[in-house]
Amino acid sequence: MKTAINLLLGVAIGDALGVPYEFSTRAEMEANPAKDMVGFKVHNQPPGTWSDDSSLTFCLAEALATGYDLKSTAINFIKWKNEAYWTARNEVFDIGLTTTRSISRLENILADGDVEALKTLKHGAEEYDNGNGALMRILPFIFEIKGKNLKMQFELIWENAALTHRHIRSAMSCMIYLKMAEYLIEGLDSAVAYENTRKDIHDLWTIIDFSQEERKHFQRVIQNDIRTAAKSSILSGGYVIESLECSFWSFLNSTSYESAVLTSINFGHDTDTSAAITGGLAGLYYKEENIPEYWIVSLARMNDIYDLAKRFENKYLD
Repeated sequence: MKTAINLLLGVAIGDALGVPYEFSTRAEMEANPAKDMVGFKVHNQPPGTWSDDSSLTFCLAEALATGYDLKSTAINFIKWKNEAYWTARNEVFDIGLTTTRSISRLENILADGDVEALKTLKHGAEEYDNGNGALMRILPFIFEIKGKNLKMQFELIWENAALTHRHIRSAMSCMIYLKMAEYLIEGLDSAVAYENTRKDIHDLWTIIDFSQEERKHFQRVIQNDIRTAAKSSILSGGYVIESLECSFWSFLNSTSYESAVLTSINFGHDTDTSAAITGGLAGLYYKEENIPEYWIVSLARMNDIYDLAKRFENKYLD
């Protein structure tokens, strides 16, 4: 099986494709759309350079491959921020404010030796904890929760998401994303996977008595069919709901890995994260052999990514 490399390449290549265009407006992208792997521009990085999206994804995958718990994941996140661990070129060049604050909080918790506090982070959630920083890194967690019941899946996802983004809205976005990924891994057609995901999430909301106030934020992607939303209505900033909608719309309205990630980038704004999230789903669905080879070989630390995927496979997929 090559599920792990499909996942990791999917995220990292989308991320690397989007890095040069981050912060570009939609009008700028429409005038000069992304078409291929390029470098420099916004962050002045060589082609194939991925950002924090992939770094934190790899940090989570590393923790999973060596025996997952919240502490090992937190340690990896701290090493990334302080020591450039799992960065593309030994440099942290793109880190969000919420993620910075959150990882500093993790440092304080571990310094106090209160590991159990990692499990209760979600109880301190504030509205600003709804950036896309948990959604962008959560995909490897699918192998930790796969096959568990809906309530247990959500509880585990919320614990992990809360390491950086504590709000239930962020956690529910991760749940929706991972449920979609679970069905794609099972080999379902993308449209069927989406319909199954919507049904499961409705069931979960009943099980956990998810508030009506929070449900309204997911109206376009769960209660309605995101595929039919007007392209002009899709937003692509750093808010987790925008990222979720952008990734689902881009993936479900495309017919290849290439078109899915480029579509998400050409919405502009948070281009690397949009494409990383979209690319994760598209990588699982279209698989490594259908990703342009030039994009793969241009990826920073390609051999390290393949090694991580192999260790990940050995842990979860033997």
